[in-house]
Amino acid sequence: MKIVAVHVTPIAISDPPLLNASGVHEPFALRSIIEVETDNGLVGLGETYGDKPVLEGLLRVKDLLVGLSPFDLNGLWQRVLSVGKPVAHGVELDVAPGSQASSAERKIFGAFEVALLDVQARSLNVPVYELLGGAVRRQIPFSAYLFFKFSSDVDSSYRPDAWGETLNAEQLVAQARTMIDRYGFGSIKLKAGALDPDHEVECLKALKRAFPNHPLRIDPNANWSLETAVRMAQRLQGDLEYYEDPTPGLEGMAELHKATGLPLATNMVVTDMDEFRRNVTLNGVQIVLSDHHYWGGLRATQTLAAMCDTFGLGLSMHSNSHLGISLMAMSHLAAAVPNLTYACDTHYPWQDDEVIKGGKIAIKDGCVTVTDAPGLGIELDRDALAALHDQYLHCGITNRDDVSQMRKFRPDWTRKKPRF
Repeated sequence: MKIVAVHVTPIAISDPPLLNASGVHEPFALRSIIEVETDNGLVGLGETYGDKPVLEGLLRVKDLLVGLSPFDLNGLWQRVLSVGKPVAHGVELDVAPGSQASSAERKIFGAFEVALLDVQARSLNVPVYELLGGAVRRQIPFSAYLFFKFSSDVDSSYRPDAWGETLNAEQLVAQARTMIDRYGFGSIKLKAGALDPDHEVECLKALKRAFPNHPLRIDPNANWSLETAVRMAQRLQGDLEYYEDPTPGLEGMAELHKATGLPLATNMVVTDMDEFRRNVTLNGVQIVLSDHHYWGGLRATQTLAAMCDTFGLGLSMHSNSHLGISLMAMSHLAAAVPNLTYACDTHYPWQDDEVIKGGKIAIKDGCVTVTDAPGLGIELDRDALAALHDQYLHCGITNRDDVSQMRKFRPDWTRKKPRF
């Protein structure tokens, strides 16, 4: 079995005006959809970032894969290395490590690796998790992911949504209740770092009162100074399952843990094995939020999981704005990782668009279920792909830039971290 063609299609999916440490989400989030065709008629699917550097990297590699066996992952890695790093463009988003140039080759390899594993599994008529060692769970737990947000009518570029504005505690509790009633989530994460820290903590305490049996997490994306993070930690004692990336830098996180004793989680300061080794020395974070999109694929993330198990670190998964191909890749990986300690993050409830047949993947009782269907268990909806590609061509966005988007509403907004 050999690869005969590889297609990379950039798409734009509608995104709501969600607030974060950098600013506000633009009306569209960019993704790249990968199709790997083989000489026996199989097609493997992958999904990753769609910002310009990643897209250009994918396009430079894709034709080099023709003639390669889908089982030859070493050959894939050699071809990725042969083209060099993608050239950086635009703003590197500091809340999304996947946008950083340091993970360039791993991002490209990981994107194609998922598609190749999908082909491998289809050729063997087994699900992807079988290739990863077998499922230790079939229901993959995810967490409700809450955001402060503007109303969709803040700008006509945003697609109207039923979520409305979320800027205070009452609105946030209503958002959480809708998420939990609709999807059955058993834990709650609040994206913070956008509003005044004391206000955000009051909102989290309102969530604690409304959902006393739901574990809570808060993620300011390193937008609080160490002093602020310590002060907020004192207010949050007893309220948190874990405290995610409140303050910048691995050293800052280590100081915070030493001062508060709270379990700290990260997707920002442990993003490769060099940082992992430093973290073991510093005891900066106790929970690593993995992401196969920038760790280098599914098998590289399994290696990370084994390292977390070796050093007694907790493990979960980070998310960004994504569709069903990424969600199922995450789910097959999570199915095969014994030491998945916490429910995974996902933005999926915020995305209305989809590119797979049958529409949105079901989340029931807070879980995505992996089945015995071959590969990732999904098929591409080509009409939807074409429509979302057309949306990409007309949306005017090639790199994510939440800072510039926020300046449309607050002209004095600056790129600053920590802000509080």
